[in-house]
Amino acid sequence: MAVLTGAGISAESGVPTFRGDGGLWKDYKAEDLATPEAFVKDPRLVWEWYNWRRELISKALPNAAHKALVQLEIRKREYTLITQNVDGLHDRAGSGRMLKLHGDIWRMRCTVCGANWPDRRAPLPKIPPHCACGGLARPGVVWFGEPLPDGMMKEAEHAAGAAEVFLVIGTAAVVYPAASLVPYAKQGGAKVIEINTDDTPFTNQVDCALRGPAGELLPRLV
Repeated sequence: MAVLTGAGISAESGVPTFRGDGGLWKDYKAEDLATPEAFVKDPRLVWEWYNWRRELISKALPNAAHKALVQLEIRKREYTLITQNVDGLHDRAGSGRMLKLHGDIWRMRCTVCGANWPDRRAPLPKIPPHCACGGLARPGVVWFGEPLPDGMMKEAEHAAGAAEVFLVIGTAAVVYPAASLVPYAKQGGAKVIEINTDDTPFTNQVDCALRGPAGELLPRLV
């Protein structure tokens, strides 16, 4: 079994999504701030946004859907959770066998020496934060226009292609390459089950589309 989760599962915990009204911050679109170019141009602005996001996320708690996936992991010998989310709620729920396609907002990476370390302080005491070497730190996430971590997509494709059941939860299925995992799983023979509050580009292709909050539907499936 393999699972792909997106922003929708976190939205049920009160985490704003990238898209729609929740994606706006001080009249900036998320897509205009989460880029290498935006960071080079104004690292303080980008870090102010991430500091705001970290504060919001720090108050959120894993919901029933996050907890149900932990139960699935315990029961299934072959199981991989693939998430597009950077908020760490799956970790806090107890998930272990996980691929974080877009990184982790609770990690930092030095732009000078490349050091990578966890930092869960919210709010941050200093913006922008720096590494012990003195170099400017950046969020440990994958920005628009950046490649995924080395080998991450290959692992995700292997998990999706080998799965008998592929759950697609709370993702709009419009961000690639993550969205390509849905047809990849289908081609591998998986039964694809979509759980979402709205239709997606893949709704007509999946084996089963369940409409409603993941926090209500997923515990029933488990």
